[in-house]
Amino acid sequence: VTEKPPGKEDVKLAEEALKLAEKVVKSGEYDIVILDEINVALNLKLIKTEKVVELIKSKPKHVELVLTGRYAPNEIIEVADLVTEMREVKHPFNKGHKARKGIEY
Repeated sequence: VTEKPPGKEDVKLAEEALKLAEKVVKSGEYDIVILDEINVALNLKLIKTEKVVELIKSKPKHVELVLTGRYAPNEIIEVADLVTEMREVKHPFNKGHKARKGIEY
């Protein structure tokens, strides 16, 4: 579900973040790399799905790559080893609590 086309600056920053992620993943220095909310970035057309698919396919075998966020494209689901969907049962927002740094954002 996309709302409006992303701005040029948003695309630039997202592409820079993906390049950093590629460098980190391919370095093999880390056993696990989490690309938080990357599926939302894909859905918003901030980065190209093909680039993320290639990253998944080319990662070192010992690196566990975790992609989070709603709206995972079918191309990502197809190449992923594990796909999980979560659903909200209860959330503090419903009681008026604000988002917490490091938790919700």
